Amino acid sequence: MGQVLQFEEIPAVRDELRQRGLRVVLTNGHFDLLHTGHTRYLAQARELGDILIVGINDDATTRSRKGPRRPILPEDERAELVAALACVDYTVIFSEPTADRLISLVQPDIYVKGGDYTVDPRGSGTLLPEVGTVHKIGGEIRILDLESGQSTSAIEQRIIDRWQRNGQEGP
Repeated sequence: MGQVLQFEEIPAVRDELRQRGLRVVLTNGHFDLLHTGHTRYLAQARELGDILIVGINDDATTRSRKGPRRPILPEDERAELVAALACVDYTVIFSEPTADRLISLVQPDIYVKGGDYTVDPRGSGTLLPEVGTVHKIGGEIRILDLESGQSTSAIEQRIIDRWQRNGQEGP
């Protein structure tokens, strides 16, 4: 089981990992209602290095991005759930709208995001806002494919649909 770090613990952990010569991978996200799309993505990210650190967006950031009904699970529970995965070494909750500060502190060898992001301004998807920070620290960016149909929003909608049908079995 991984460890949930406090933000101020990052520099000491980073320095120890560097001294041990380990390749550090960093990713981040909301991870609300953990599902197989999340776990497969995190397992793929972990395969890129020796250590996987996962930044968890705090409740306020999640609410501002995902809407007033989110998050469903509070930030501390989301961080603990993700840290419990065998492929995750550390999680840390962060409150900024982008992961730039987290990237600057962790200084990962590889920064990973899902296929809904792009590093090419002409590409499809959301332009990754942290590109400059990753390049500044000398890191590499990897974009991993997302599994179609796997999202917390889709799960939430299935629950709502079934509840509205008064608990009748749905598709």
